[in-house]
Amino acid sequence: MKPAMEKWVAGGVAVLVAGLLVAGVLSLDRPVHAAAVAVRVPAPAGIADLRQPGVMHARVVFAGGCFWGVQGVFQHVKGVESAVSGYIGGSAADARYARVGTGTTGHAEAVQVTYDPAQVGYAQLLQVFFSVVHDPTQLDRQGPDRGSQYRSAVYADDAAQRAATLAYIDQLQRSGVFAAPVVTRVDGGKRFYPAEEYHQDYLVLHPDAPYIRINDLPKIEALKRQYPALYRDKPRRVATLSVR
Repeated sequence: MKPAMEKWVAGGVAVLVAGLLVAGVLSLDRPVHAAAVAVRVPAPAGIADLRQPGVMHARVVFAGGCFWGVQGVFQHVKGVESAVSGYIGGSAADARYARVGTGTTGHAEAVQVTYDPAQVGYAQLLQVFFSVVHDPTQLDRQGPDRGSQYRSAVYADDAAQRAATLAYIDQLQRSGVFAAPVVTRVDGGKRFYPAEEYHQDYLVLHPDAPYIRINDLPKIEALKRQYPALYRDKPRRVATLSVR
């Protein structure tokens, strides 16, 4: 019986290894590790609680690791009209996945969020970003991904958005909710380049990919659990938008 048992175990290991290899291909060679636990953060106060009365459409770019999960979360937020995966911080010539992935182009994988301030406030987007989307204490990395292209950053061309973001980061630092300092960069005036079409709606289209199941679907569940009033079940997809 022992040889038979050893054969069964060896066969099971082989199947597991083969499955992981296939998963690696399907997930575009993303490393697969356990997702971080979402943190409950205080609501933005004072300057951080930005109101935008009379504004019908506003835009901001969030960078918080692999853009698949960042996009996936914001697509489920009520009031978000579009969430597009892309690159920001480098040149147009280098705004390609193969180049950005080297970590030498200056880009960050990011998501351009267009929202209706009458339905979801900028302060609420900040709260989601700093609690559910990513861990803002990780420098040039996020979970299993390493490199400056996975940095934590907020790119806002609007001065009021930048001021609100800086004020909220200060509020978070003083609150002690995080055990380590928040390293999120705040910038503006940078051009955003939409990513290739196969990166758009990646979480929606590939929910069974190991990287998505382990790293990103827990973020969707955390959004639903922590912000039920903001959560919408049907994600706002990019299918109708013009992307590369």
